[in-house]
Order: sequence, then C-alpha cells, then structure tokens
Amino acid sequence: MNTGLTIFLVLLAVVAVALTVLYFLGKKAQKKQAEQQELMEANKQTVSMLIIDKKRMKLKEAGLPQIVLDEAPKLMRNTKLPIVKAKVGPQILSLISDEKIFDSIPVKKEVKAVVSGIYILDVKGLHGKVQKAPEKKKGFFKRIAAAIEEKGGAKPVK
Repeated sequence: MNTGLTIFLVLLAVVAVALTVLYFLGKKAQKKQAEQQELMEANKQTVSMLIIDKKRMKLKEAGLPQIVLDEAPKLMRNTKLPIVKAKVGPQILSLISDEKIFDSIPVKKEVKAVVSGIYILDVKGLHGKVQKAPEKKKGFFKRIAAAIEEKGGAKPVK
C-alpha cells in the first residue's frame, strides 16, 4: 500500500472517532442544560430592584460570593459574564444576567426582574416599558447576504 493512502486512512479514522466523541459529549451537555433550565424555572421569583450598573467582567472581579467562585468550572472563571449590580431591598447584590436580556436591562432605573438564585432570567419595567437595545449595525457581508436572500437568491451559509 502507498504510505500516503495509509496516512489518509489513519487521519480519517481519528477524525471519525473525534466527531463521535464530540457528538455524545454534546448530547450529554444538552441534557444537563435542560435539567438546569427546569430547576431555574421551578425556583424563579419576581423581585423589584434598582439597577445600579451592568458590565461584562470575569467571575473573580464581579464580587460574587466565594461559594460561587468555588463551584464554577475552571474554564468559566476566566470568561467574561454579564454582571448586574442591583439594589434589592436594602442590599446591594451582584447578579449574573441571561445573555439574551443583558442589553435590554436599563441602568439607573427600577425594574421588576424574574430571578432564580443569583441569575436574572427576565426584566420588566416597573414604571413604563423597558427599552429594547438598538440593533447593532450589520457588517458589509451580512448586508449583502440579506439583500441576496430578499431577492430570493442563494441561501446564506450559517
């Protein structure tokens, strides 16, 4: 047999094994996330709070309780999370926001928030509506892809 063909077959086998392992790890992570989502939905409560500040920062810098830092996975400790500093009753707390609603949280306003532990799931305006964040400006290639899709041309690759 040719050595080039042998190398190709070995690489193909390694890639197939890696894809299989990633598939099963992905299914396991998806199942775990669904369980956590159910738990958060079961423990949610509505709280009135004054939003003081919001930033994306590392867990160590956020001022969260030590037990949260101890329980966080090592890879998660250095990633930036959406952190909201809010006054809930007489206490000032650091809370972790859901990525989907972080941009719509108003600063220096009082809101009703759906909270599960230290995690903010949803925000509603207490006095008036919560303003949606303005949409980010599309890049050149995304504008072209959207224009082509509107005309019924080729579908963009995601």
